[in-house]
Amino acid sequence: MEIPAGENPIAQEIARTLRDGFNRHYRLFRECSAQAKTRFEQSDWLGLQQAVRERIAFYDSRVSETAVLLHEQLRAEHIDDNTWQLAKLLYIGLLTNHKQPELAETFFNSVFCKIMHRTYFHNDFIFVRPAVSTEFIESDPPAYRSYYPNQNGLRQTIRDICRDYGWQSEFANMERDVEQVIAGVVRQMGGRLAAAEANFQIQVLHSAFYRNKAAYIVGKAINGDYEYPFVVPVLHDSQGQLFLDAVLLDSAQIRTLFSLSRAYFMVDMEVPSAYVDFLSGLMPHKPAAEIYTMLGLGKQGKTMFFRDLIGHLRHSRDQFVVAPGIRGMVMAVFTLPSFPYVFKLIKDVFAPPKEVDRATVKAKYVLVKQHDRVGRMADTLEFSNVALPKARFSPELVEELRRECPSLLEEEGDDFVIKHVYIERRMKPLNLYLDSADEERREAAVLEYGNAIKELAYANIFPGDMLFKNFGVTRFGRVVFYDYDEIEYMTDCNFRRIPPAPNPEAEMSGEAWYSVGPRDVFPEEFGTFLLGNPDTRRVFMKHHADLLQPEFWQQTKQKILDGYMPDFFPYPEEMRFCRMFAGEAGRPQARAAEAA
Repeated sequence: MEIPAGENPIAQEIARTLRDGFNRHYRLFRECSAQAKTRFEQSDWLGLQQAVRERIAFYDSRVSETAVLLHEQLRAEHIDDNTWQLAKLLYIGLLTNHKQPELAETFFNSVFCKIMHRTYFHNDFIFVRPAVSTEFIESDPPAYRSYYPNQNGLRQTIRDICRDYGWQSEFANMERDVEQVIAGVVRQMGGRLAAAEANFQIQVLHSAFYRNKAAYIVGKAINGDYEYPFVVPVLHDSQGQLFLDAVLLDSAQIRTLFSLSRAYFMVDMEVPSAYVDFLSGLMPHKPAAEIYTMLGLGKQGKTMFFRDLIGHLRHSRDQFVVAPGIRGMVMAVFTLPSFPYVFKLIKDVFAPPKEVDRATVKAKYVLVKQHDRVGRMADTLEFSNVALPKARFSPELVEELRRECPSLLEEEGDDFVIKHVYIERRMKPLNLYLDSADEERREAAVLEYGNAIKELAYANIFPGDMLFKNFGVTRFGRVVFYDYDEIEYMTDCNFRRIPPAPNPEAEMSGEAWYSVGPRDVFPEEFGTFLLGNPDTRRVFMKHHADLLQPEFWQQTKQKILDGYMPDFFPYPEEMRFCRMFAGEAGRPQARAAEAA
């Protein structure tokens, strides 16, 4: 739709420039996402990781380009209010038949907020609420494909689903994979399986989901009145051929796959809202904001998150309070008990012995966002100039924020304006979890803690400060790291063994008898700070004693330097067909035949 000639050509030009800027952004975003298929076929894992990192910067680059264009051509920051309001209305008209209207509205907001002062950030000038519906937007090809096993048989349907993705790599043994998928469903579903009804169909999203070394087929089976979500990971074997690795049917496992503690997916979507709607049906309790973020559309995720927050504030009465747990030396952290997130502000002054500065802390958070988080580091939503009602802040929290980070807090009418904040999913700090855990839960948590450290190390991340208070426990019992001010790349660290003391006096001294460089790490010291509790020490030494020896760290660092890239499975190892059917030759086929 083009804007008809009128009496305000400046408003028309603003609307066109914003639309063109967004269209350029999403064209580049789609091109990058679509290239993931080729990288997967070529086993270009490093290239895929690099593309994920680079794609994160696309949005801000296009916003800056568009803002500069409006400044140079129209001096947009001096345009009167009526013209901006008209530009917004004209922009809505341009989105009537648009394929990504919700993203385009957010792009308008981003450019406007970059140009104008925050006092303009209200509904007259930006899209506080969506103006264009995303329902019934047609996609070519459709967002998902439908298959009808009653016509062609279940086995042929599974073959067709796999082949319709058009991967250039061959499957090593499609018939084996088909039988294992059917047998895996039988094993997991058991007595819940019902006879095929007339409407029995399988729907799969048109684009596969690419991340790390895997492609994921995402879909659902519909039979009668029931829907059954599923995800099938597709991997390469040692010969470069494809195979189906598992079938995930449990909603908790699927939610974990889409956890924000993992890298974003590469997915080619013409109509992203259609993908989000489909995925919301598979994970009904997962916020749409998180789904948009996992699809690489982080700014849209932030927009929807903030709308959720404002809506929640309207329907709740509790106050923001200081988050429970040990106070950090770098961050002031608060939470709203009825809302499952924490808000983290960088303090103005860090308590000793912290030697980092604000810029370094921000850089660490950027590193985490761009790095493969392997399910072990919490993703963050970063906001500037967030206005929250003063009346909802507890007196204790106001006192702490004014004491610890006054430069980030402004008062504006009935609101506090927070100049810069990180927001994360709330988890129970591991130290508090261990304090109240019984023996079984303690062992599981300590096992998870060590696994988290090892998986981060394999992904080239050294946590730095490994105290339990810097790790959280998710509702699924997974341990996740969330304190980033001391993280380093493994390859930048020098892992050393403590040299023998030259004499007993030196060993008894409180001073080190050996030189220590700025990147030197002595794993033998970890136990002193971490394992004061005898029960925790016993469990830790049972499962992870190697973390207290420099050899583990040195060998892992060398593997990374040698170009080794490990596999990280975002689903339980026992769900893999190679584990599920180990030593059961012939039985998967028998189960599949029985089900058929």
